[in-house]
Amino acid sequence: MDKPRTAAHTALAHPTNLYQLPEGKYTATIYGMIRDGRYNDVIKLLTNELHYEQLVRVYPEIDDYRLYYAQSLYKSGQYQPALKACQTIENPDYAHKILKLQSAIKYEMDDLQGCKLLIDQGSPEDTDTLVNQACLLYKEGKYEESCAKYADTLKLTGYQPELCYNLALCHYQMKQYVPALKSIADIIEKGIRDHPELSVGMATEGIEVRSVGNSQILHETYLIEAFNLKAAIEYRLKNYESAREALTDMPPRLEQELDPVTLHNQALTHMDQDPSSGFEKLNFLLQQPPTPPEVFGNLLLLYCKYGYLDLAADLMAESVAMGSVTTLTPYLFEFLEASLLRQSSPEEAYRKFDDLANKHVDILRKLTKQVQEARQNMDEEAVKRVVNEYDEAVERYIPVLMAQAKIYWDMENYANVEKVFRKSVEFCNEHDVWKLNVAHVLFMQESKYKEAVSFYEPIVKKNYDNILDIPAIVLANLCVAFIMTSQNEEAEELMRKIEKEEERVAYEDPSKRTYHLCIVNLVIGTLYCAKGNYEFGISRIIKSLEPFNKKLGTDTWYYAKRCFASLFETLAKHMIILKDSVFSEILAFFDACELHGRKIPIVIDPLGVGGGTGAGAGTGAGGAGTGASAGYGHVGGEAVDGARNSVAQEARMFKALYLRLYE
Repeated sequence: MDKPRTAAHTALAHPTNLYQLPEGKYTATIYGMIRDGRYNDVIKLLTNELHYEQLVRVYPEIDDYRLYYAQSLYKSGQYQPALKACQTIENPDYAHKILKLQSAIKYEMDDLQGCKLLIDQGSPEDTDTLVNQACLLYKEGKYEESCAKYADTLKLTGYQPELCYNLALCHYQMKQYVPALKSIADIIEKGIRDHPELSVGMATEGIEVRSVGNSQILHETYLIEAFNLKAAIEYRLKNYESAREALTDMPPRLEQELDPVTLHNQALTHMDQDPSSGFEKLNFLLQQPPTPPEVFGNLLLLYCKYGYLDLAADLMAESVAMGSVTTLTPYLFEFLEASLLRQSSPEEAYRKFDDLANKHVDILRKLTKQVQEARQNMDEEAVKRVVNEYDEAVERYIPVLMAQAKIYWDMENYANVEKVFRKSVEFCNEHDVWKLNVAHVLFMQESKYKEAVSFYEPIVKKNYDNILDIPAIVLANLCVAFIMTSQNEEAEELMRKIEKEEERVAYEDPSKRTYHLCIVNLVIGTLYCAKGNYEFGISRIIKSLEPFNKKLGTDTWYYAKRCFASLFETLAKHMIILKDSVFSEILAFFDACELHGRKIPIVIDPLGVGGGTGAGAGTGAGGAGTGASAGYGHVGGEAVDGARNSVAQEARMFKALYLRLYE
């Protein structure tokens, strides 16, 4: 079953683009930085505050020092002391500056009413007042009004990268991606033209460049914010390669120089290729305030996705105790709560998912009625608005439906999975994830290969010209379904197309790994092994992993070794006899796996301490793309033994077993 498509949100800064230390965590943050050896950060944080506090004591008559002291308190997230410091400045010449600082403090404290009262005291002609009003509207969720206010301000001020970014952010929130990307392009073009020394795009082109650091110029260009927002848009549009490219196009910085948003987005966009590093970055961010609010929810979702339910449950319990769980939306909290019950109490999890699903169905029915009424009233604007709301409601419903179906899937009760999908056909029959999973469940019932083809084939034909963009498991299952319905020519044609595309990619980029044909052959080989035709099945498995330096990975090894384990069991029971030539071929295969598998883990360690990096295909290869991806085995929160966690180690063990059997 395909993964539940609960969106892992990409972190974004809010319009003011100021990350403050969380109130009440000042001391913990300072000591945390000292513990981690971040002494420069501690010095920066404390120096301004201590210096200005001393200056205020020595020169109490100088109001500039009082203002700077209040600003330093605000920057360090100490909002109440900052407000008190503002009240000590009575000089009317500073009234305007104090007003702005007080409104910024109220904004960070989420006292929107108090913030509005202060902003409204400012001059309506002042562009700062207009910007503050736009920021306030954004925080209130009034994105359209905020967008208009930013656009008006830009007309008065001319090009300002900060305002362009905030305008793009409003468009992003309204899902108006074309104008958002236009504003982002303006920021990037201006940054490249005015500051070629920032080396924008050099890393993507493979040119080695030095870090530009976190300079004032870099901050003023808003290039980092723009590229992060571009990555967020591409990620939301499921253009994952473009999202990764947006992050590498940034001005180059060392990893320790990266801001929290960039680090979060890097973890998210590279999760499929390097989950260990992704988990490590997200855990690091969670312990290092200021943390982007999306980090907590995304880490929980990814733990659930990769099957680490114990780690997710521990994190959730710890966060409930600390109050961090407030960063989750009610929808996400209920979804995660049900997901965590999946392992310990599937029945209770199913009931919770069913309650959630019924809530979503009620919302969808109401929206359907509203769409019909708007069409009857010939209100095009209302139709457009409600249809967008309906699409968003379907996107929220799909993950719940997939999680509900997965409970039956894990029990191998495919008939009930199909029933769950049939109940949702009214709302989801046009959704790609729904269609894909219907195809999977039909495929797994074996007697319904023909129906599975009718769902798989349109998915493949839709993307036939870019066939490597289709999940490998879809192509593999379609090939098997073709074979099982005596459509061998169609299966061979599809495999030739995949082979041709992989050859083209290898020619254009020899370092790039492609796994599609490998997984197709793995699935076909697994099928023949399951049917008892081991000689042909094993030869197909061995062929699928050639060349080993490009095809052997965590996932591919997982599915290959299952077939060899099954063959060993069958041979040990004297149920079949293999030719000497096949034994030799198998032993040579294990030698090759030992040679090339020394740095490939057999289990991805979410704690990032198990050694090795993942080189897996990133998709399931056996069956129909089951819910838990191969190679991401449950480790119960304990570190994986790095010495034993390698394909080479397992290949040696398999070879020893087969040699004993052969002798």
